[in-house]
Amino acid sequence: MPSLERARPAMFIDFVWRMVLRLGYRFARVWWQIRRPRHEGALVAIYVGQALLLVKSSYRAEWNFPGGSIEPGEAPDAAARRELEEEIGLSSHALRPAGCICGSWEGRRDQVHFFELHLDRMPELRLDNREIVAAHLASPEELRGIALTGAVVAYLGRNPGS
Repeated sequence: MPSLERARPAMFIDFVWRMVLRLGYRFARVWWQIRRPRHEGALVAIYVGQALLLVKSSYRAEWNFPGGSIEPGEAPDAAARRELEEEIGLSSHALRPAGCICGSWEGRRDQVHFFELHLDRMPELRLDNREIVAAHLASPEELRGIALTGAVVAYLGRNPGS
């Protein structure tokens, strides 16, 4: 699958960070299975024409939308903007609220706030090569054959025209 990787060259410290993230994620999933914590997050579906931008994290097998956890006291739209900047280097874009989905994924009870960003062309991405290691612009037909996170699958199920 071709990707839109625009990460800086990998360095040893990036490898160390990826290993720490991968191990931490595995331990977190075990903890979540035991404790079943509540979690609130924000994800951004970035459309370039009809295609959707997916990102690959270093610690997860599935592709996801850019986004992440909402910090205590942080508004969902502020979290979405912060995560866009941190994960792929995008800022100053108007996000459109696209609803909220609750589900249980990876052992957590999640409430995910979705936002949409519609662009005419692919923006220049800045991947950190630690947490986010790849990006891919997927056509609607391609999405059926790509391993996606549960939250993305739920969003796409709710938005079948995506």
